[in-house]
Amino acid sequence: MPEEQAAEQATVSAHHDDGSATVLRDDGVLVDVPAPAVAAGGWRVLRPGQRVTLDRAPDGTVTAARRPV
Repeated sequence: MPEEQAAEQATVSAHHDDGSATVLRDDGVLVDVPAPAVAAGGWRVLRPGQRVTLDRAPDGTVTAARRPV
């Protein structure tokens, strides 16, 4: 059974023209969110200041930016 990761909470820092975004995790680390991960969370556009929850693949890449829990 795969190990469960804790949900990462973050605030959108910037949205980029290519559909990707940069978010600031609650621990102070900036993380890039690729456009497919933005879309996977059900978003068309993320706005600066918006709160999100990050899902990650086992290799650490962000797979989705979902509505906060």
